[in-house]
Amino acid sequence: MKIWVDADACPSVIRDILYKAAQRLKIHTIFVANQPIRLPQQAYLSQRQVSQGADVADTYIVDHLQAGDLVITQDLPLAADILALQAYALSPRGELFTQDNLGPRLNMRDFMETLRASGIHGGGPSSLSQSDRRNFANQLDKLLHQLTSAST
Repeated sequence: MKIWVDADACPSVIRDILYKAAQRLKIHTIFVANQPIRLPQQAYLSQRQVSQGADVADTYIVDHLQAGDLVITQDLPLAADILALQAYALSPRGELFTQDNLGPRLNMRDFMETLRASGIHGGGPSSLSQSDRRNFANQLDKLLHQLTSAST
């Protein structure tokens, strides 16, 4: 099992949580971005820098992940691709994406894109709160415990 991180949009506080989890549980964690990402010198952390362009990092992740891997992303279309490959997708806010909750989220995303295209601006997501960070850490710990227990 590996953890893949859609790192271009991953908040640094979430990266810090992932660094600690990777080291503690000895899980290879790969940060994929179209720019260099500074990582601590740890055995279980690595980076893949991809070329610039829309969805290049997403495509790299989808092409390299395996069933049972975990991907950290807030990109809903990427999350849909991940689920289709029998892997897990967790948002930086700690929401585990499932087939049940992803459909409505994709519909809302498409609706908001339509509004933006018509000149109505809806604004972006709020910044990460302390509660979001705590929720992410708790969900990550719970999920990694389940996944590592199942593989032993």
